[in-house]
Amino acid sequence: MSITVTVMSQKGGTGKTTTVRTLADVLRRVGLEVLCVDLDPQGNLSDYFDVPADADPTVADVLAGRAKAADAIHDGILPANLGLAEAELVLAGKMGREMTLRRALRDVKRRHDLVLIDCPPALGLLTVNALVAADHALISSGAEYFSLQGVEQALEVVELAKESLHPDLDWIGVLINLADMRTVHAREAQQQLGERFGDKVFSSVVRRSVRYAESSERGVSILDFHPELGADYVDLAAELLERLGMAEERERVLAFREELVPA
Repeated sequence: MSITVTVMSQKGGTGKTTTVRTLADVLRRVGLEVLCVDLDPQGNLSDYFDVPADADPTVADVLAGRAKAADAIHDGILPANLGLAEAELVLAGKMGREMTLRRALRDVKRRHDLVLIDCPPALGLLTVNALVAADHALISSGAEYFSLQGVEQALEVVELAKESLHPDLDWIGVLINLADMRTVHAREAQQQLGERFGDKVFSSVVRRSVRYAESSERGVSILDFHPELGADYVDLAAELLERLGMAEERERVLAFREELVPA
């Protein structure tokens, strides 16, 4: 049975798009069928996958009812562009607008082990659609002064979706992303999140590094460009699979980590 995970944040710059891209890369390398959905009008995830800017159809066409999701998949991703902003306005006037993405993904989910949805850095209608379409919500957070506030605001939207639209939605946890744990400030933010949310905070931490931008510019996965950094995402993938109850797949990821960064 396919599992859908929505990756969200209260604001931009928390690395959620890179997280979706690299998680998909890790999971595909251990044999899982992964579909990515770009639900951000900026289309950064689509750029990561080298989807042409004029790709047609896109997720905007799917949400507007002009295309089926199966016809809008390009190399494992439902892409987005600025047309999605217009589609969101059209969506706002529809009956059952919060359920649109969930209904659209129903058939294509059956062909994949995991679906990863990248949300816009805002807590609006597109994010609500992503949550209603998901089984689990993962919140990406920086390690900074306002981290706790940002996670709590994102959680309010998760709880709203859960109470009003999708009672089975699970908050799987919060990821500390693009963090420089050498600084006191980052360690204090991590401690604050841990005190507030306990084991909901992933033990895996993705380190901040210019190497991510460099690998993106070259069109090379961080797993190949800088394997030691890529190991952060491999650790995250293993922890995510553990929380999803996918033990066999987790073991494959751990074996891949040994190949990536030998002890």
